Amino acid sequence: MAEERRDQRDGRDAREGAQTAGEPWRRRVRAEEAQAWDALVETARRTVSDGLVVGTSGNVSARVGDIVLVTPSGVPYDRLTPDDTVGVDLDGRQVLGTLLPTSELPMHLAVYRSTDAHAVVHTHAVHATAVSTLVPELPSVHYMSGALGGPVRVAPYATYGTEELAENMLHALADRSACLLQNHGTIAYGDSLDQAYDRTAQLEWMCRLWLTASSVPGLSPTLLSGEQVAEAGERLRGYGQWG
Repeated sequence: MAEERRDQRDGRDAREGAQTAGEPWRRRVRAEEAQAWDALVETARRTVSDGLVVGTSGNVSARVGDIVLVTPSGVPYDRLTPDDTVGVDLDGRQVLGTLLPTSELPMHLAVYRSTDAHAVVHTHAVHATAVSTLVPELPSVHYMSGALGGPVRVAPYATYGTEELAENMLHALADRSACLLQNHGTIAYGDSLDQAYDRTAQLEWMCRLWLTASSVPGLSPTLLSGEQVAEAGERLRGYGQWG
């Protein structure tokens, strides 16, 4: 036990010594980054409590200026504290924290480089992942497809954490704010963490709806046309309260 405490103390002293050495990823977290980190952790925990991920299987990020805050690799979300803030620049260089960023960092960075996104949510939601194994595109079973830019595409499979997967994802996201990842899960982005999360939840719900409707023997779901989905999408742009 004494050796364990000594090892922990030595490790902590080593990290603190590195922090004072002026390495670039040890800079202090700014106020706006701290606020965004708190919201990011809350969103990540919500993916678990709402059943969209199991354990540490998903990841969440938020952009603050030119810094991308992202959940660390392999750390349960209920253990994350303000001291665990992880941040990288748009080239993937770590500028905040000592924990390693999520292995899916290439996907997150690809979204930020290619869109005006301020938040990204990636999950392994059960129904959405099931649909990703069955079809190349989620059938338009509900008008909420319009809120995501149109019929949701499935990005071809590639090994997790690779540039190939990030490239496949970008093709599937063209003119869309969410897509499915074949045999993997979902990814959605938005102007805020709330919007990215809502799009993720809506996508999972539509996948569950289609699977449920498709399971009735002898019947097939009625699908919406492209025009109907596009019209709904236009109406949804003004949905909610003004201001």
